[in-house]
Amino acid sequence: MDYISVFEVLKIGVGPSSSHTLGPWKAANRFIKSAIDTSEINIDSHVVVSLYGSLSLTGKGHATDAAIQLGLSGYDPELIDTAQIQPILDAINLHKRLTLQTGNSINFDPSIHIIFEESFLPFHANGMQFTLFNGNHSVRSEVYYSLGGGFITKEGDVDHENTAVSYRYPYHLDNAQDLLKAVKGTNLSISDIVLTNELVDRTKEQIYDRLLRIWSVMLDSIYIGCHTDGILPGGLGVKRRAMSVTSRLMEYDEYHSAAGWAQALKTVNPNFTDVMKWVGSFGIAVNEVNASLGRVVTAPTNGSAGVIPAVLLYYLSFVNPDADDHHIVRFLCTAGVIGAIFKKQSTISAAMGGCQAEIGVSSAMAAAGLTELLGGSPQQCTIAAEVAMEHHLGMTCDPIGGLVQVPCIERNSMGAIKAINAAAIAIDRNPDDVKVSLDHVISTMWSTAKDMDRKYKETSEGGLAVAVNQIDC
Repeated sequence: MDYISVFEVLKIGVGPSSSHTLGPWKAANRFIKSAIDTSEINIDSHVVVSLYGSLSLTGKGHATDAAIQLGLSGYDPELIDTAQIQPILDAINLHKRLTLQTGNSINFDPSIHIIFEESFLPFHANGMQFTLFNGNHSVRSEVYYSLGGGFITKEGDVDHENTAVSYRYPYHLDNAQDLLKAVKGTNLSISDIVLTNELVDRTKEQIYDRLLRIWSVMLDSIYIGCHTDGILPGGLGVKRRAMSVTSRLMEYDEYHSAAGWAQALKTVNPNFTDVMKWVGSFGIAVNEVNASLGRVVTAPTNGSAGVIPAVLLYYLSFVNPDADDHHIVRFLCTAGVIGAIFKKQSTISAAMGGCQAEIGVSSAMAAAGLTELLGGSPQQCTIAAEVAMEHHLGMTCDPIGGLVQVPCIERNSMGAIKAINAAAIAIDRNPDDVKVSLDHVISTMWSTAKDMDRKYKETSEGGLAVAVNQIDC
């Protein structure tokens, strides 16, 4: 299998969903760019987008229609000013036209040209078809699938995003056994192995700069979430909670930047109960930002974007306040390769595997990263990842109203706490005593995903999504 870079697992984007927002956004961007490059667009052009499966069933709650419009307009999800998203969408809806990157515009009425189909496409639950018309004549039609975590593939492609083959890299890292084989007989850590592979495509300075940029976005999302009150959009009337909790924990907050606030956290010195409150609020904060079409990092998905930042900030604030950039890079490299292995051997898409594929994987990633920073061996890092995932097996994806809010936001808090506990368990384990390996649990997760009823896979057709009356939310 091809090497999946840590930068493919940890992507900067816009909420609320990596599979339903970021993936369709990227697919729309890729489709329209191809049409522009081949000069197929003229003054009479319009695009019709058909959404299938989970994208259709929960697309409106996940802002799939908004992502399609922004992608077709050529905006970059990493760079777009999130404050301008709603004005851009309002203008499209008002004028019934899309302005392309070229400056030209085409006809586009979201209420007509985005179609929510009732069927599923065969390859994946997140399918979409883009068709470009010049007048009444179809000139280009492509089918894309959103695979989770912002990964996409076009129907007919042999390899969707990774053009590099494994032999270009010093280490083959297809599974946990490969990881442990790579470090056997050496003093190398998991992050050392990952950095060696990443150096094939980037300099050390570029790797550090990019990973620290990723951490900066993660920290910003925690800070914004912990300093923003009110009601989340979408109609459920869900009240933001992170700000009220953290304001009680830190009574006087005069810090006006994420970096300043993070420095202040190092002086808090909380008791055990308050540590758990802080960690929970960190995870909730990120996903309150995510639910508001804010900027977050897929880790490995948007719906689970709060777990890894919460655990890393826990370490930097309450475990090792003297930690530096090197610790951040090591954590993200170790977490990233665990996420890549899950993607290769199972899935990181809730539409394919339920929430075990999102919160479960993010918890496993965070547990491994934390274990390395706590001084755990590579074997203990994989033990931590296994423990974290083992206790998420079978978790369903059942968002109320198709929104990434209930129960999704709170699950980030729980995933972070489980990751910390898993790391503590792993540090005290003798690897020779372990009965279940990480590869075993990944295989079990995939078997569970295939056995799980479709209604529990991000369709909002089962579980809490139907048990809870939306009026009561």
